[in-house]
Amino acid sequence: MRHFTAKILLITLTTIFLFSCDSVKKVPENQYLLDKNQIFVDSAKTKDFKLYNQLQQEPNTKLLGIPIRLHVYNLASENKDSLYQEWLHRKPKRKKRITRLLSKKQVNRLGESLESINELIKSSGEPPTIVNELKVKRSSKRLEAYYWNNGWFNVETDYTIDTTATKKATVNYYIKPHQAYFIDSVNTKIESKVADSIYQANNQDSKIVSKTQYKTSDIEEERDRITSLYRNSGLYHFEKEYIKFDADTNNTGHKVNLNLLIRNRPVTYGDSTARIPFKVHKISKVNVFTDYTYENRDKKPKDSTFYKGYNIYGYDEIKYTRKAITNSVLITPGEIFRDKDRTFTYNQINNLRTFKYPNIRYDIDKDDVSGQSLVANILLTPRKKYSFNADFDVSTSSIQVFGIGFGGSLLIRNVFGGAEILEISGRGSIGSSNDGVDVGEQFFNISEIGADVRLSFPKILFPLKTNKIIPKYMSPSTNLIFGLNIQQNIGLDKQNARGVFNYTWKPNNTITNQLDIVNIQYVRNLNTDNYFNIYNISFGRLNNIATQVLEPDSPFFEQSDGSIPNRDDAILNIPSGADGFIEQSLSNEPDSDLSQDQIQEIRNINERKVRLTEDNLILASSYSFIKDNRENLYDESYSRFRTKIEFAGNVLSTISNLAGLKENSNERFEVFGVEFSQYAKTEIDYIKHWGLGKKNVIAMRTFGGIAIPYGNADNIPFARSFFGGGPNDNRAWLAYDLGPGSSGGRNEFNEANMKLAFNLEYRYNILGALNGALFIDTGNIWNVFDNIEEEKAVFSGFEDLKELAVGSGFGFRYDFNFFVLRLDIGFKTFNPANDQDQRWFKGYNFSEAVYNFGINYPF
Repeated sequence: MRHFTAKILLITLTTIFLFSCDSVKKVPENQYLLDKNQIFVDSAKTKDFKLYNQLQQEPNTKLLGIPIRLHVYNLASENKDSLYQEWLHRKPKRKKRITRLLSKKQVNRLGESLESINELIKSSGEPPTIVNELKVKRSSKRLEAYYWNNGWFNVETDYTIDTTATKKATVNYYIKPHQAYFIDSVNTKIESKVADSIYQANNQDSKIVSKTQYKTSDIEEERDRITSLYRNSGLYHFEKEYIKFDADTNNTGHKVNLNLLIRNRPVTYGDSTARIPFKVHKISKVNVFTDYTYENRDKKPKDSTFYKGYNIYGYDEIKYTRKAITNSVLITPGEIFRDKDRTFTYNQINNLRTFKYPNIRYDIDKDDVSGQSLVANILLTPRKKYSFNADFDVSTSSIQVFGIGFGGSLLIRNVFGGAEILEISGRGSIGSSNDGVDVGEQFFNISEIGADVRLSFPKILFPLKTNKIIPKYMSPSTNLIFGLNIQQNIGLDKQNARGVFNYTWKPNNTITNQLDIVNIQYVRNLNTDNYFNIYNISFGRLNNIATQVLEPDSPFFEQSDGSIPNRDDAILNIPSGADGFIEQSLSNEPDSDLSQDQIQEIRNINERKVRLTEDNLILASSYSFIKDNRENLYDESYSRFRTKIEFAGNVLSTISNLAGLKENSNERFEVFGVEFSQYAKTEIDYIKHWGLGKKNVIAMRTFGGIAIPYGNADNIPFARSFFGGGPNDNRAWLAYDLGPGSSGGRNEFNEANMKLAFNLEYRYNILGALNGALFIDTGNIWNVFDNIEEEKAVFSGFEDLKELAVGSGFGFRYDFNFFVLRLDIGFKTFNPANDQDQRWFKGYNFSEAVYNFGINYPF
């Protein structure tokens, strides 16, 4: 073993040495490969990535200290076609012989193909970063500017380039910040009295605070604040470039006296320019054109109407209700000009999904001689009333050997004239499965079909006015959703119907609220006799107990040919034998050979069977809050917070009590023959990303959820419970395999009513569009306050947090721009289901790893 380790070490060191030599293969003579940048602040080396981001030259990308992309680039030849021609003509008869075998054209194309492969290698790699002293000087200046912009006006920077015999170089940057400058006072000189009064009234919101260190970014934020303030206070002509800041640092003792100067607006008359004080502009008219096109630009509208100060025009007959149009316009006649009103109007009209991106423009009202009135013209171009799409796919899974899926959706705009949206969608599939019920000889023996209808109104539908609580700039909407799904020969053959009535509104670009007034779901199981054919792990546990206590000739066992099987070969008949054995074992006179532990095991199996085969009626209300400050798809530093609280069954419980309904044998109320669910559920989900530059990102997620049954229920419906594992959760376990607690995931689908999850991931670039990730996932699920009594599955106190499972691993992601294809390999680092001395790193090998394929990032 010692010799083997020494050999591995020798091979590794040799490989690193060869790679090191090969890295300068294409570095020209008298030039150097940039191997490392180092920054020293007051002689102390720093790793502050904000400083390194200022540098114009960076070393080649490295993975585990090896510049892989550089080595890939070095594999390419400089003149591949020339080398090919040289090889082809090196022997007199070689070209003639190859031409006879292929053809002259194919021989030439072979050379072109080699050149294409060579170019592909180059594009996949990364050329060597050659030290450029001009860029080094610029980097030094940028470091100086960075410190200057943060208040160190006397900063000094320098650099050295240290070279080696192996044609590599390290660039060292030296920074001496000296003493920082702090803000002392801010003096203002605003020529326009109107502008000055607006500034003074809002000066408490200034981004520049006395006795804080000077930062150019604070100055820019203050310029943005003042510009936004004026643009939303009626100053239509105000622009950011009118704001000037001067800094006085002469003999101030490292203090900065700022002077804010805003002159009057320059206006050109012919060859001369005059300065005019800023004025507050008001909106005198708002004209809305509901069917504007470029072809209509010079035509006169044929239809018009007036509503609450708004002029509404149509080049053809107006097809929208006046209220629907004006509810989407936040620019109000008689109000002062506000830039944010235009932005809100853009957003509101886009949310309608009825018009293309609108064109909003302001003109000076010629009827006002003072020049202080504006006419707002809103040009709307309708989208097509109908749109349709269809999809088709072929798939395979653990349920079906072969499946064909098909679907489609129809979208209808402006259904009732109030910019409503009606979406009708359908989805169906047929497949072939060896596990189908009564499959016979048919190839397609399983099927599923579903349909959804969604009707959206661009307002809050409520008997009372809600404008003061949810103003129209929040893009309020009311949604009615109905859905139906039917399965045949799949599992228990579920029929699932749902209906939702909810409100959504967005106070700003980062916050979304959703209030589900009614969310009703009815699940009906048509084939409960098939339970033990599907949940065969539970059946195996039950059958194992039966073979230990029953005689082989028991009527509970299968006796197809009349013979008596061996005890080891005996199998409970499904469903009568399994159900009969459970009923007998849980009766007042169980088999005398059954131990208390076996009876408890049978009781657990039966409780799960009852819960998963019973029909569900869920009538819930919920509220969701989401705050997402991600600016766009390319934003690598952002956070997302989501919380939800849900209550179910309270309305039905109240009605049942008021109506004097009688409880059933389980002391529960039934509606339409179904015990309705009653519970309280809450979830909290927080995601945070830190962008480190160069496609390096640290991503974190925390999740906590709990659902507590009460009143008419002692458990949570399967559809509302939590599960652990899977490609978007703890990736060292398959979905539904983790937990509950330390029970070891003995069922096919393990779920519970409490969950904690924590994920940490480091993402980095490997090669071009190929990215990598290192991750640690922690979490588990437990049962709490429900009818599960198994100690290993129940969360009884904080000491059970030691059952948090830990998975770790690595992954690869290929970015196709419009989606990311992901492979994550997870290893069971800490498995709470194992014995105490077998929990850490006992599943840390590739044979026991879990391979997760997914689309896009897990969080």
